[in-house]
Amino acid sequence: MASLQISGSVKFEPFVGFNRIRHFRPIASLGFPRFRRRFSIGRSLLLRRSSSFSGDSRESDEERFITDAERDGSGSVLGFQLTPPGDQETVSTSTGEITHHEEKKEAIDQIVMADFGVPGNRAVEEGAAEVGIPSGKAEVVNNLVFVTSEAAPYSKTGGLGDVCGSLPIALAGRGHRVMVISPRYLNGTAADKNYARAKDLGIRVTVNCFGGSQEVSFYHEYRDGVDWVFVDHKSYHRPGNPYGDSKGAFGDNQFRFTLLCHAACEAPLVLPLGGFTYGEKSLFLVNDWHAGLVPILLAAKYRPYGVYKDARSILIIHNLAHQGVEPAATYTNLGLPSEWYGAVGWVFPTWARTHALDTGEAVNVLKGAIVTSDRIITVSQGYAWEITTVEGGYGLQDLLSSRKSVINGITNGINVDEWNPSTDEHIPFHYSADDVSEKIKCKMALQKELGLPIRPECPMIGFIGRLDYQKGIDLIQTAGPDLMVDDIQFVMLGSGDPKYESWMRNMEETYRDKFRGWVGFNVPISHRITAGCDILLMPSRFEPCGLNQLYAMRYGTIPVVHGTGGLRDTVENFNPYAEGGAGAGTGWVFTPLSKDSMVSALRLAAATYREYKQSWEGLMRRGMTRNYSWENAAVQYEQVFQWVFMDPPYVS
Repeated sequence: MASLQISGSVKFEPFVGFNRIRHFRPIASLGFPRFRRRFSIGRSLLLRRSSSFSGDSRESDEERFITDAERDGSGSVLGFQLTPPGDQETVSTSTGEITHHEEKKEAIDQIVMADFGVPGNRAVEEGAAEVGIPSGKAEVVNNLVFVTSEAAPYSKTGGLGDVCGSLPIALAGRGHRVMVISPRYLNGTAADKNYARAKDLGIRVTVNCFGGSQEVSFYHEYRDGVDWVFVDHKSYHRPGNPYGDSKGAFGDNQFRFTLLCHAACEAPLVLPLGGFTYGEKSLFLVNDWHAGLVPILLAAKYRPYGVYKDARSILIIHNLAHQGVEPAATYTNLGLPSEWYGAVGWVFPTWARTHALDTGEAVNVLKGAIVTSDRIITVSQGYAWEITTVEGGYGLQDLLSSRKSVINGITNGINVDEWNPSTDEHIPFHYSADDVSEKIKCKMALQKELGLPIRPECPMIGFIGRLDYQKGIDLIQTAGPDLMVDDIQFVMLGSGDPKYESWMRNMEETYRDKFRGWVGFNVPISHRITAGCDILLMPSRFEPCGLNQLYAMRYGTIPVVHGTGGLRDTVENFNPYAEGGAGAGTGWVFTPLSKDSMVSALRLAAATYREYKQSWEGLMRRGMTRNYSWENAAVQYEQVFQWVFMDPPYVS
């Protein structure tokens, strides 16, 4: 096996990028001493291949490789990219294709980091504004590793897939090096084609867990500036969605996602993506309980041996209700040292135990992530507060309250290219905030498609989402007869609880001129409902962020929502007397969660639509001009990235 030796001179020149203590960080993995504060590597290093192990000491220019030193924003060398001399032509070891390396030279400006103190719920937005981060590129770039159970378009069951399919692309566009790690699901359907362009890297890693050794492999696709890495194992190859099938959740989900977490910790160390690894100074962004073992593994299995000492982890909570709870006896399956049981140990309250002899002992993976991650992000500012309350904490509220100084809420973005009423391929007519005249034609086309009377003057209410208790479907069911008395039309799209699906069919039979229910999910229909309806109803009991209200506002459809989580954050209650009578707000927020308050809000919205057209158009335009792009969210994430590296690892 050949080794690499450093050859050639190293020149030191004055450099303007400093870290907070005005020194460059040491590169322990390469054996470099701490740099003086005014020195840096001033030119590319020259590496030559050594064949000392084979006894061959011949050297030639053809065997030499030039390497560009990769640095972070503070000047620390993160790794080296190997490229041949001369015309810089490289051959990819995985595909054999010839590519050309283009030299990139960027001026590095001095980094000014403001001291924001202890962040509050809104400190992310305020801090990003104070720094004055430009909209194009980040001032400090990082090696980011997203670990997730799903990422669109490869796999998706809800908002988690949307976030992990879009946010990495936005961050890569701002200059960060981004890897997304998720399982390679193969379920025997057309969705398997999503992985067709991912190539086997030929690297195998052995994971010790569940009482034995498991071998996993890695597939890779480079798309939109992001390294999409898929962990492959036979447990990911089965019919159904990522978590279960028609019979319920898979019984081995703990095993499947334990494999994902172990493989994700190895990937930055062993995968030479783009010619070099991500290295030990990586920032892991772990999403929900499925990736929750990652910060625990960093603290328990890597840092004690000097690995990942400069790495950090951020837990992103999309839905606290799902925590990865299993019996306490399964702890030995996780591949953690025995002394780390306290990190994931969990005891159910007495009232939640199944019988008198039940001790309530369990392992809770999400709890372990909360106590070992360096910072915590939720998908809205309102949800960041709700998870610290008894009503929204699901038993973890006290633990989360103890860490509230490192909890921030950042509202999810939306794909503004896919959801754009001026270019949307799924809607028959296009419009924009400057000219909304074609929206009424979308409404009439939807009425015709659904077989409803074509009445442009009649307020049309829409609902898109899962048919379950969380989404408040029981409230809509209870209010149905009252709403059908009014002169409105109501359209629902969704699937879920069979009893609500049957109710939708019965409503359609009873109120054929007013109600339509589409059981299932259809992307083109969801776009046409969003564009064609006047009002979108979201009576969710809890909603960490919510995306449909953002889609609706972008399409000039007015949201009527329950005041919870991200719904309360993103929808501003309409005030017709603000701004000297011009009005303010983007929709209606009702509370408490009751049939009467919901019906009152809907009737007020319908009356405004009929009688106050100027106010209604103001509502539409204000919603359509709001910035909920992923680029806006990415800037706020970067503020948290700066904070997470200011302190040493929370568990060292």
